[in-house]
Formats: sequence, structure tokens, C-alpha cells
Amino acid sequence: MTWNFTCLKKLSTAALLLFSASVFAQQPGDVPLKWLYGSPKKATGTSWGVPWPQGQVKKNTEFALTKPDGSKLPVQSWTMATWPDGSVKWTGLAAVGDSTTKDLALSIGSPKNKPGVAKALQVNDDGKTVTVNTGAVQCVIAKSGTDIVPSLSINGKQVATDGVLQCLLQNKPDVDWDNAPARQRFMGDVKQVTVEQNGPLRAVVRVNGNFKLTNGSRSFMPFILRFYFYEGVSNIRLLHTIIYDGDDQKDFIKGLGLTFNVPLREQLQNHHVRFSGEGDGIWAEPVQPLNGRRPSPNALDQANGRKIPNVEEAPNQKILYDNMASWNDYKLVQSSADGFNIQKRTNNAASWLDVIGGKRATGMAFVGDATGGLSLSLKNFWQSYPAALEIFGARTKQAKINVWMWSPYAEAMDLRHYDTTAHDLNVTYEDVQPGFSTPYGVGRTSEVLISVYDAMPTNQQLADNVTEANNTNLLVTTPEYLHKAGAFGIWSLPDRSTKGKQWIEDQLDKAIAFYQQEIDHREWYGFWNYGDVMHSYDAARHTWKYDMGGFAWDNTELGTDIWLWYSYLRSGRADIFKMAEAMTRHTSEVDCYHLGRMAGLGSRHNVNHWGDGSKEVRESQAMLRRYYYYLTTDERTGDMMHETAMNADSGILHVDPLRELLPPSQYPTHARFGPDWDGLVGNWMTEWERTGDIKWKNKILVGVGDFAKMKYGFYSGNGKDGGMGYDPKTNHMYQLHDGDIGSLHLATLMGGMEAFYELTPLLNNKDFNRLYLQYCSLYGAPKEEVQAALGPEVKITLGETAGDYARQPAYVYYITKDVKYAKRAWDQFLPNGQGRPGMPVGMGRGNGSGKFDSQPLSGPSVIKPLNEIRNVSTNSTSQWCLNAIELLALAGDQLPEHNAAWDK
Repeated sequence: MTWNFTCLKKLSTAALLLFSASVFAQQPGDVPLKWLYGSPKKATGTSWGVPWPQGQVKKNTEFALTKPDGSKLPVQSWTMATWPDGSVKWTGLAAVGDSTTKDLALSIGSPKNKPGVAKALQVNDDGKTVTVNTGAVQCVIAKSGTDIVPSLSINGKQVATDGVLQCLLQNKPDVDWDNAPARQRFMGDVKQVTVEQNGPLRAVVRVNGNFKLTNGSRSFMPFILRFYFYEGVSNIRLLHTIIYDGDDQKDFIKGLGLTFNVPLREQLQNHHVRFSGEGDGIWAEPVQPLNGRRPSPNALDQANGRKIPNVEEAPNQKILYDNMASWNDYKLVQSSADGFNIQKRTNNAASWLDVIGGKRATGMAFVGDATGGLSLSLKNFWQSYPAALEIFGARTKQAKINVWMWSPYAEAMDLRHYDTTAHDLNVTYEDVQPGFSTPYGVGRTSEVLISVYDAMPTNQQLADNVTEANNTNLLVTTPEYLHKAGAFGIWSLPDRSTKGKQWIEDQLDKAIAFYQQEIDHREWYGFWNYGDVMHSYDAARHTWKYDMGGFAWDNTELGTDIWLWYSYLRSGRADIFKMAEAMTRHTSEVDCYHLGRMAGLGSRHNVNHWGDGSKEVRESQAMLRRYYYYLTTDERTGDMMHETAMNADSGILHVDPLRELLPPSQYPTHARFGPDWDGLVGNWMTEWERTGDIKWKNKILVGVGDFAKMKYGFYSGNGKDGGMGYDPKTNHMYQLHDGDIGSLHLATLMGGMEAFYELTPLLNNKDFNRLYLQYCSLYGAPKEEVQAALGPEVKITLGETAGDYARQPAYVYYITKDVKYAKRAWDQFLPNGQGRPGMPVGMGRGNGSGKFDSQPLSGPSVIKPLNEIRNVSTNSTSQWCLNAIELLALAGDQLPEHNAAWDK
């Protein structure tokens, strides 16, 4: 059919395809790289991603990595994503850096003097085990059984054995003192081992399994382990993922941990334990301190971890060696985000002794002697409480070291819904339905740094490893390069060149600062919560609506993840990266289903992350994960993007996203243009660029073809919610009734705009470009423009003129250069503009003050000193910030010179 584009009559085919043709003609120069958290103090492995403009880099291209002194550093590379022409879109890279690699440059082409690898990384599979030798450490991984890591050695000397996973399970919560729960121990049982990457600088070994009852046949809770090894590096990074598949009414996890045995070869007085405390602090003690009534002359050396004489070498100290107390067992328990304590005991028939307490421990335990030892560091230890560290048998010939992701000293994990009664959607914005408020299939990923030593480490060495464990060792390029390369669509670099732009940048900075402050002040921490933020604020109680239905946890609602990642991309700030990383880890695991009938879908916001009955692809969509995946090469995130591409269609078939709004039709299920179809499109787009398989592109084109035949294009849905028929097997979209038309606001708010920024140059399809340009131009447009484009029978205004949607007319200006759309965008967005004013602080629609300024709270009205912005909501905050970032890129040249907000 012929479209009536009166409102876009000046638009040419060339303009429609302008964005698709954004390719640099020149060869790329060096890509500048630096360490996100500063260069490491010792040899440290890292992997990272670098984007390329279309057509510039071919597959199998070699790269050179140059240090500041001009010398070359070995680098490993692989293709993560390609453009439709087969050129490389994202390259994954790996290298080993140290303190001499503060600034690096990546260039295309093999260096003339290619650096060799002194000790090649070796991976050997003998059928029963996979052995990885980095040249510094040797790790044996079993291909079956519960002894997952039978041996860890350094320079040929065995330092640890019997690396196992354990889960303590009980049949009820810890509340009934008269009827104690029955407890069982499950051990991680290996089912499959896969070498995912095999050098020359980086090796990745994946282990899949289930927890198996030690004295029974039950198999429970799948797990995934990924071991990361780097050439010449003695630290091993371990990613640990669980997927809960229990009955939340009967299966209460009491403890979840990783355990190793550590041989101790020295005499008792040379055994040592260490815990990390606050900041870079280390608690350090010998197992048998020799500083009593008559101190040993070697007491200071002993306290500092230096070897002191054996018994037979110091007969004059034998009385000390024979009579001083020695301590066998130790534990550090982080029971809340603000409290840990350390205890020790001489044996299991004696009491525990309180040692010291503190606030936020950084999560490292070490046990060893002068011949070496082992430390385990749990990333985000205090943030993910309750957690614990244990050392048992420290005065024996073999100690045991445990890191507990869920502390057995805490109450058992209770994953039941927060109430036994559903609350009305119109009252609490909560949509609870029988059988849907379930954690069955949700996941959680933890990260442990395994550090192997061939001598007693200093406290500084241990502190350096703690820093490595808690900060992602990542090489990053500049925001300017990412922007120039077109990474992740359309976003702006910071610009304070005018009063208006400075005002906008100030609001963006204040928004991030406010949420960073709220995370800490409101303590949005915990094993299942860390990384997420709250949805809406309750000014009457001076608190967020943590206990009110659909107003509690945010769960990706309205693009919070994307806001944080765009904020990082344009600033390069490590603190924002950490915030965005934690959110991606949480929302991709906890807020999504990884097995069962809802696999491939996610959960809408609720008091419990999985509590709402709405299960949709908008929460699980790959668009929200791509930033972290491409910047870090994280394989687990790649798993989940593939998972949702493969499973979301069947999930929508089993769980109709519009089942509460529309009756069943002749089609298998329902979907909307957004956030359903555009969420699926983001999944398919990502899978297409990652695999190069054209079938994923064709899935997108099926829907594009369907919409192109419909009278109202992307508006061809049923009413406000835009319901349509959908067939997951064929990917066809269907109008439910002739003449259906709707506004489909969620197509923009849940990542649709950001997905289509990226899709446009990949798809390069005239129908899609024209349909989407029409959608953006008519959203919130005057009725006469809508009728001119779609026909006089259209009697409604399509969408709103609120600031949340300002980037739609701004996109039309970006493509067509028709200034009326830029004016429309800024009028919608800025305070006191036409239509409904912008909401710079999420302070409620129409407030128009435009400031993220919080007010201090103290005294008897609050439990502790806090800050608040009355009526703040994360929905409004994230949308205002996304619009600000994108409008500056789309129509920044048309920002008005004057506005009441910045003319004061």
C-alpha cells in the first residue's frame, strides 16, 4: 500500500537511510585503553570488548597492544559480534597486565616484533579431568563426581585439594523453636565440563552440575561454574551461578558455600590465618601466638608471618611451644550490611571467643604456612550479606577453608511470597496470580577469586588480591572512542558549552549521586537484592514503598539499566560502572526465569523480585544486558542473552502477556508492538550479530512485513495496550480486529527506542525505517497530523506529549532535519514547555522544578539521618535521564537558548 506521509513530505529515501549509512571512511587509529580501577600491582589477567564501525575490521584480524614505553604486550582476540556485511562489530580481547601497563594502545595489525609467550597456557583433557597449567598455577577439574577441584598446585607444589560446593537445606524456616527443621547436606555433583576457550593467554572452563544429597538420591538446584585462567597468573577467577528449582514452601537453603582442604606442612607455630576487614585492612594472627607472659624473641617475626624456628631448633622456647594455646577454628560472619564479627576457638569442645567486630568486611580468608597457602575472596561480600568465611583445623596437618555465599549462621533463605493474600492491582499496582509468585527458575551469580601462594603472603599482597576480587579488572577505552564508533546506538557525550546544556548535565550528575546515596542510606543490599533499586517513594512515611505491591523493587522498569549504562558510557566513571554492573548481575539473574515454563521471561516489579504475576520479555530482553556483555565479554551474560532469544517465544506461548486484558483469540497468544515484539526483536538482533545466522534477521523481517501490510503500521494494535495476535512458531503478528489502533507507550519506555537505534543500521530496511519514523512522528502529535497521515477516521491522539516520549520527535528531527520536531521534543521535555512539562527529578508529573536536590531528614521523624526528594520515582528519573542523554545527541543543536530553569 502507499503511505500518506503528509507530515514527512520532505523526507527522501536518502534521509531515511542516513543512520544506516553511518560508516567511517578512514582507517581507525589506535584505540586508547586504560584500567577502569587503576593498573594492577602484579600480573593480572583481563578480558574486554572493543567496538568497530562497520566495514573497518575483518574477521581474523590481528591486533597489537602497545605499552607506554613502546614495547608490545601479547594479546588474544576473538569476534563477539559482526555487522551484516561480515565485518567485525565487537572484538573480545584478553591480556595480562601489571603496574607497567597504566596506559595502552590497541592497533590493528600484527606487530613487527610480535611478543612471544614465555610459558604457554596449557589445557589438557585426559577423559576424567581437565588440567589447566597457567605456568604459575596448576588446576585439576574433575569431569564427574563431587570433588570438583581435586588439586590446586603452584610451581608443582600442591596447595589445596578437594574443592567442593555444598548446600545445606532444611524443610522449614528458622522460626519454630519447638519443632526444629530437618537439615540435609547436598554436594555439587559435576555433570558436564566444557573448555570454552583455550588460550593462548586466556582459558575458560565451564562446569555444569546439580547439588546431590549426600545420603540419598535427590538431585537439586542446577549450578554453573566458570573458571578463568590467564597465562602466567596464579589467581583464578571463579563465577558461581545457581538456579533455584526447589519448592519455596519446603526447600529453605541454610548455607551455600565453596570449600577447599589446605595441607599445612610446617610446625604449628608457623600456621597462619588471615581475614580481610574494612577497606584494605587485614586481620592477621598465627595459630599459636607466642607472645605470652614471657614472649618469644621471635614473636614479632611470627606475627608478621615470617617463619620462626622449629621446636628442635629452639629448645629454650619449648615451654612456650608446648603450653601456649593454639586455635583451631575461625569464622568471620557478615550478618548485615553494617556488621561483621570474628570469632575463634581452640577446639570443638570449647567455646567460641569473640575477637573483634567491624562494619563492612571485604570478604577474604586465608590459611597457610611458610610453604604457601590459599585465599578465597568473595566479591561484594558485605553488599551480598548474609555471608561468612570459615577456617577449620588450622592447627592440624590439613585445614579446611570455606567461603559461604549464604551464611549458615543466618536464618535460612526464605523465598516464599511476602503475603498469603493477593492485593488489588488498582490499589497496590500489584498483579498477583496463583502459581506465578514463584522463585522456581530464578538465578543468582557470585564471584570468587582463588589465590594460590607458594610462600606466606604479606598483608599487602593479600590486600591487593582483595582489591582485585572486588573491582572488575577491566581495560576500557574512552567515551569519545565509544561514541565515535557508534557503540550502543545514539547517546551524547557531556557538553557544558551553554547554560542549557550545563543545566541538563548538572541534573544528570545529581540524579546519579542521589541514587548512589540512596543505595547506601536505605541499604539496598543483600544476597537477593544487591544491584536493584526501589521503584517509588512514600513521602508520608519518608521511605520508599518497599512493602507496597508493584511499587517496591524496580526490576528494570522503564529502562533503569540503560540509564546507568549510558551514564557510564558518556563519563567513563568507575563508580557508575560498579553500580551498573551490580544492576545487570541482579536483573539478569534474579528478575528472570532460567528454567521451567516461564524460562526466557522476567518478572515485573514487586515486593518480592519474582512476586508479580506479570511475566514478560521486557524484563528478560537482551537489550538490557548487551552493555555489560560487550564491554566485559562476560560469558554468563552471553548465556542469558542466548537463553532469552531461544526461550522467550515459548515463554510467551505459555504465559500470555495480555491474558488479564484480552480473551483468548484464534491466535496462539498475544503480543504488543511494544514491549513484547520490540523486546523479542532486541533478542533476535543480538543473536543475529553474535552468530551471523540470518535466521534471526528473518524473524525480525517477518514482523516488519506484517506491520507494513497493516493500515496503521506500528499503531495497529487493540486500544491503549495495543494487543495483537502472535504466533511464536512463525513469528507473525496479527491484528485482532480490522481497524484496531492504539498508542503503545511502552514500546518507547522499556528499551524500544534504544533497541531500534541499533537495529536501524543493521537491518537497513526501507519498510522498517519508514514505519518507525512514522511511529515517532505521530506519537503525541496533533490530531490533524495523525489524520493527515493515517486517515480522517482516526479520532484519537496517539500517545502523550509528556517528557518521557520527547526522544521520539527528536529522532524524527535527527533523520529529517525538520526543526518542528526538534521544537516539539524540547517543548515536551523542558520545564514550563508545551504539553506536560518534563520531570527532571521524577518528582511527579508537572512539577517542573528540574532539580535533583534532596532535603536532609533527621530527628524523631526518621530512624536515622536520611535525605529525600518528595514523590521521586525511578520510572520518572530513568526516563528523564535517558531523554536528556539522547536529546542532546539527537537535537542538541536546537536546544532553546532560554528557559526559566537555567535563566534564574
